[in-house]
Amino acid sequence: MDGDRRLRRRFLKRRKKKRPRFSRILEGLAGDPTRQRVSVGDIIAAMGDRAFGALMLVFALPNAIPTPPGTSAILGAPLVFLAAQMMFGRRPWLPQFIANRSMARQDFATLVGRLGPWLSRAEKLLRPRLSTLTLPPMEYLIGFVCLILSLVLVLPIPLGNMLPAIAISIFAFGVLERDGVWTIAGLIMSAISLFVAAGVVYALIKAVFYLIANALH
Repeated sequence: MDGDRRLRRRFLKRRKKKRPRFSRILEGLAGDPTRQRVSVGDIIAAMGDRAFGALMLVFALPNAIPTPPGTSAILGAPLVFLAAQMMFGRRPWLPQFIANRSMARQDFATLVGRLGPWLSRAEKLLRPRLSTLTLPPMEYLIGFVCLILSLVLVLPIPLGNMLPAIAISIFAFGVLERDGVWTIAGLIMSAISLFVAAGVVYALIKAVFYLIANALH
């Protein structure tokens, strides 16, 4: 409880200052001439108390579009780590083999240049509002929901990765900018994605039983 109060006080103090957008921070990393490479750990350090939202977005967004088979399992594993830590109120941490993953700064700059316009459009819709819905204890609930979505994401369910990834991305945007409206949208999208995933699993199980029953006749 004391930790939650301290977090709320820090948030209220920082709310008075306009915090840089996620896209601006990425542009800063991409344009830093002192860096030869940009790692996942660099993003964690640059985002500070918003690292959860930033990292969730980094690992969830690629799954929100059609990707080669196996991508969701690779990118979904870090999401399981992050969501579990958020659920228990821990600081964001990733194993060294993930945190140390990096790319050349020029390649990172190219990637940021491609994502920049899309991020900027999304950020125009974001602003601090209903911020209580993005702070503890609600933040722990977000972590719990994202954990379930992440587990669904890594499972080999046909068409089962895109909708959970979109839901996690919506949550990530809400956490990044303390926008409770996006948290509500994330909960709605989570319910839809879990319903669809459950329907697909049910249909697969029913098809298996049907095949077994026909084979026994």
